[in-house]
Amino acid sequence: MDKKPIAWIVDSTAYISETLQQHPDLFSIPLNIHFGEKQFIDGIDLTPNELYTYIKQSPTLPKTSQPSPGEFAEQFKKIAEKYETGIAVHVSGKLSGTLSSSIEGAKIAGFPITFIDSHSLSYGITGLVEKGMALQNAGASVNEIKNQLECMAGTLQNYILIGQLEQLYKGGRMSGVQFFLGSLLKMKPIIQITKDGTLQAIDKVRSEKKALQYLINKVVEGHQDGNKKIYIMHGNAQDQAEHLKKCLIEQLPNLEVEIGNISSTLAVHAGEDTLAVLWF
Repeated sequence: MDKKPIAWIVDSTAYISETLQQHPDLFSIPLNIHFGEKQFIDGIDLTPNELYTYIKQSPTLPKTSQPSPGEFAEQFKKIAEKYETGIAVHVSGKLSGTLSSSIEGAKIAGFPITFIDSHSLSYGITGLVEKGMALQNAGASVNEIKNQLECMAGTLQNYILIGQLEQLYKGGRMSGVQFFLGSLLKMKPIIQITKDGTLQAIDKVRSEKKALQYLINKVVEGHQDGNKKIYIMHGNAQDQAEHLKKCLIEQLPNLEVEIGNISSTLAVHAGEDTLAVLWF
């Protein structure tokens, strides 16, 4: 049986749109979520809604971990039975050990994979995969695809309104002083994934209304620079996301807006009510 040319591989921090869910050549390898001694597989044993329920009921916050190289190798061996090669786009190597574990897994499996560090997560991965698939359909080689995706990886514009300060703090993503002041003053931090794939706090607002307007202003600025499509990602905040979309369309009637959920793995750190706008 002839093998298909390219398998597209992501991890479960990626946003899998409805279109990508139906794509036969896309494989998402899940990360692990731990509640004490209990371990769940992201998206398989635990959905985002179930995660939020667990967080509310559990005395301790969950943690996440990437699959081991051996677990990656098992998946890659199965993929290798039907594909000549793979292109893997992973969560930023500065935020997770997933990329390095995946690279080691490919060596164990003996399967040739081209690896792309997205320097991002969520839609930042999705957009690269969609672009890569379009390049493949246009006849680009694996090396040409790699070069273009690596150039694109650092161009993601993103503004993330964190839903739960406590989870970000306990996950080690903010200092005790930041957490104390933020909680005391009811501040809502705006964070950003930088071009090199790290997280940094860039601003803070004091109310939901001001936070929403902040995100709207940033999207309007991006639209003026030529952007025609954005993604709104949220953590169990569908109503807020729909309201944000409505506000944006009222100001920018030609803007294309897609709404999606952040994965359980990301929700562990950002928390419920997280709201983000992202575009390339």
